[in-house]
Amino acid sequence: MALSIRKYEKGKCITFKSTKGHHGSLSNMAPNFPITINGTRLRTTEALYQALRFPSNPDIQKEIIQYASPISAKKYGRTHIHKTRPDWNKIRFIVMKFCIEIKLHQNYDKFSQMLLATKDLPIVEFTDKDKVWGASLEGDYYVGTNALGRLLMELREKVKSETFEFTIPQIENFKFLDKTIDKYSVPNIV
Repeated sequence: MALSIRKYEKGKCITFKSTKGHHGSLSNMAPNFPITINGTRLRTTEALYQALRFPSNPDIQKEIIQYASPISAKKYGRTHIHKTRPDWNKIRFIVMKFCIEIKLHQNYDKFSQMLLATKDLPIVEFTDKDKVWGASLEGDYYVGTNALGRLLMELREKVKSETFEFTIPQIENFKFLDKTIDKYSVPNIV
């Protein structure tokens, strides 16, 4: 995904910042969208995304997914940032796409309804800090790369056109809890 900056007019897009907001289910922090991978149940897509930074460190992955709060899981992962896989910046958008696709794959009815409820409006993760994954409010516009919002819009189009097909990305050392992630790792429904 190119890191180009986008502008979205305030009032003419769907935004989410908190899981408690109207469109909070679009957030990776949202509860009630559990994921099962390699026989292990995770509470949120955020926990999975953070864990996948550390494929060679299943002990760190295990600790990340044990946190009840996705924010705590993220903070814990940051304490081990020096152990992040060396190609992380190159593959992180592919990994995020995988994470939101598994969320849809295993929670299809509920999550597809949330995506479709956004109609054809741009989806923006509203943030004060991270202009790569989201966008910040500047005057009458949200400005940022909005990578998560763009991935969600892409996923919404696949749901609308009924072309969504869950696939495992071809990433070297793509492991969770010391097991390679493959098509047998991810059941259809949690």
